[in-house]
Amino acid sequence: MSSGAPLLVTPKALQDLKATTDVAVLDVSWFMPNSPRNAVEEFKVKHIPGARRLDLDKVAAPSELALKHMMPSAQVFSEALENFGVNPTSHVVLYDSQGIFSAPRALFMFRSFGHVKSSVLDGGLPKWEVEGLPTEAGAVTETSRSTYPAPSLANENIRSYEQMVSNSEKDLSDPLAEIVLDARSHGRYTGADPEPRPGLSSGHIPHSFSLAFNAFLQTNTVPNSDKTYTTFFPPDQLRRALVATERDTTCGSGMTAGILWLGLKLVEESALVSLYDESWTGYAARPESKIEKNAP
Repeated sequence: MSSGAPLLVTPKALQDLKATTDVAVLDVSWFMPNSPRNAVEEFKVKHIPGARRLDLDKVAAPSELALKHMMPSAQVFSEALENFGVNPTSHVVLYDSQGIFSAPRALFMFRSFGHVKSSVLDGGLPKWEVEGLPTEAGAVTETSRSTYPAPSLANENIRSYEQMVSNSEKDLSDPLAEIVLDARSHGRYTGADPEPRPGLSSGHIPHSFSLAFNAFLQTNTVPNSDKTYTTFFPPDQLRRALVATERDTTCGSGMTAGILWLGLKLVEESALVSLYDESWTGYAARPESKIEKNAP
């Protein structure tokens, strides 16, 4: 659909892009269900100039299990972009207000629909501010509606419940077995810690491995404050994280699995990496699912 773009861009690179090309900046901030923060209200208070607010729970497909932010249909995706004035040739830059948290999931969506001219702002809104770049508040100005034909979804990027169950029944020595990486905390993976969603069992999918998403991220402190934000480690350190953990990884709801997806792509962009859209919430919500609670 469009020529490629880097997976990550810096605040300075985004500032330069905004002055020279067709760039669409989208705030895709999202918070865990037990968080007191509100992404919509925070966007009204402060956002990157010209940014639009893309709600990953609304640009999504309905779920029989009432799961949030499932991969949308091509029609829902294209209609949302038309409302934002995004063209098929626009360079879309996605950011969130925690540094790196929900933006990788949004990038996974864009790339899976063939919009490869898309990037994540490394460090998000906090890094943008740390570098002294401007923000604005209030309602965004109206934009002209664009034309964005419904794209094709790369189905090989998505794993279904049935595919995950079938894969979990394969022996790890089977050359057709896929390595499953679980981005949740190790305590939730082993079953020692509870899930943040009431009534949902912790534990893990058989033959999956634990690799918490924060293994790919470095924590930075905002100068003269106690606030922190995250950025990705450089690719060489991502490789060391993969070797050091001796484990591999899905996630709670399909959100932080995007961080592992992007981290693996930063190590090797041509790597075949898929994402279990329903993730642990969809898997554990089904009474027939086999749940293990031991550490590997």
